[in-house]
Amino acid sequence: MAHARLFAGAALALALAGCQAIPQQQTVAEYCAADNHKNEGVCRLKVEIDGQSVALADTDMRLSQARAVADDAGAAAARAQASADEARQLASAAMTKASRDDSVVCETRTIQQSNVGTCRPGYTVTSCTQTRFTYRAGGPSILREINDQQCRFQDKVLEMQVRCCANASMAPTPVDELIKGSPTAPVSTPPPPEPSPLRY
Repeated sequence: MAHARLFAGAALALALAGCQAIPQQQTVAEYCAADNHKNEGVCRLKVEIDGQSVALADTDMRLSQARAVADDAGAAAARAQASADEARQLASAAMTKASRDDSVVCETRTIQQSNVGTCRPGYTVTSCTQTRFTYRAGGPSILREINDQQCRFQDKVLEMQVRCCANASMAPTPVDELIKGSPTAPVSTPPPPEPSPLRY
């Protein structure tokens, strides 16, 4: 029985000694003063106190508290990094989609024997060039007008090329085409005038 009490007392003494050996109640400054601890994360971590950045090693914070702060800071940094990675992926996907949807597509219309060049609906005129002419007819014609809807030469030309561009998401599939004659829509025939009620 006396031996059992002796063993119990020895075990209790060892447990108390072990608790005292754990440096949790040391201050961070005391712990980080040792050369073999200086490069540990808790010794390099900085916190903001009253708007000032202060190293934990310069405070009188207990090591157990400092380790909790370090763990919280590490977890917060990991969450922030994960959020940043997710935001970067979302932004990249949005930019890829936007560039795919809003990329510019162009087509070329070659128009012969006309003085007017136009684009298909959904496209905008970006350039207009006379590509064929004869000196017998006076050489190149003068470009009199160019806007988003059409280009117009002074005289009918043998051939012109009209470059038409649009956003891919708003235009039909581009097609390079050859058009002979005026590309403008045919003019509708006006209705006949109503008979006059006056008789002569």
